[in-house]
Formats: sequence, C-alpha cells, structure tokens
Amino acid sequence: MIGERGLRLRVVQAARRLSELGLNSGRSGNLSVRVEGGFLVTPSGAAYEAMHPDDLVYLTSTGDFGGGQRKPSTEWRIHRDVYDRRQDARAVVHTHSPYATTLACLGRGIPAFHYEVAFAGGADIRCSPYATFGTQELSDHAVKALDGRKACLLANHGVLALGDSLEGALGLAEKVENLARIYWQALQVGEPVLLDEVEMSRVVEKFLTYGK
Repeated sequence: MIGERGLRLRVVQAARRLSELGLNSGRSGNLSVRVEGGFLVTPSGAAYEAMHPDDLVYLTSTGDFGGGQRKPSTEWRIHRDVYDRRQDARAVVHTHSPYATTLACLGRGIPAFHYEVAFAGGADIRCSPYATFGTQELSDHAVKALDGRKACLLANHGVLALGDSLEGALGLAEKVENLARIYWQALQVGEPVLLDEVEMSRVVEKFLTYGK
C-alpha cells in the first residue's frame, strides 16, 4: 500500500504530467486526491516544475486547513464538494486545456458526436454556468454539471474530471481535451451528426467493464 509520502510524490508527478501533455500551462489548473479524513490538493499559484511533495496541502473533509507549507488551491471548494457528494471520486483534476476551454468560453458543452463521450459517464459533457473562480457559486455549478457524469466544462474557465484513481482522473482529462479538439475540428465544417440516447446508453453500459 502506498504511504502518504509516495502518494504526495504521485500527485506532483501527475501535476507535471498535465503540463507535459499541454493540458495546463504556467500555474493554471489544480488537482487533488482523496485520503483518510480529507484530501491532498495542489497549492495556490504553484509552478508545477518547482513543486515539492511537501507543498501539497491537506484539507479535512469539511475544508478545514490541516497544514502544509502553502495555501491550498483557490478551487479547494470544488474538490471538497466533489468528494462530499461523489463517493466514487478518488481524485479530481482541473485543467485549462486549450480546446475544451475554447468550447467552455463559448458556453458550449460536448454533445454525443462521438461514442467516446460516454467515457465521461453519459450522453454528453455538460458546460456549467460561469461563476468567479474560487467561489462557492462556481463549486455549486460544477457539482450540478457533474451529476451523473465524471467530467464537465466550466464556462469561460476550463475542465473538471474525476476518477476512481489519480491515473483515471488524469486520463479522463486528457480524453476530454481530445474529444473537444475533434468536436471543434468538426464544427469548422458543419454541425456533426449526433448519436441518439439509445446508442449512448448502450455505450455507457459497455464502458462499465471496458479495460477491466
């Protein structure tokens, strides 16, 4: 079983991986992982390449500051609320990935234009209404958009993805960005043909055991 030190190192490595994949740039985005009694979250405004495992901040399940060298991400409320409402979530990744954020700036979610949209848990990937970053209002919008889903877009902001592991959440964030890119490309030609609810329900069911 991985100890806390090892888990902290994995979170830092995942944060750097987001930068390597182009899903986050500079100091944007954040991620967390559930631990006993709360969660570990990346610090506010931290450069990933210089981040140290000890920089990660522990917050209790109620959002109380549990120690650390840095202040928690300004989006700690989202992480707290997702863990509170979604027992299936073991990790949460927030990115400002280019194509998905482009759609979010249009207030546009990702519809059932491709069957892999079902990786996010349903027939579409919703875009939540805009709210100022770091606010409870933003968290409330995000949690609602995640109802029955594992990912959503945040209007004029970015992307949220959750998973049953750190690797799962990171992989879904990467998948959402890839889908957003293909959807954006399709929109340059016209409106893509959408799959119907029956087909998407069938694919969601198949993905429950996909790769297992």
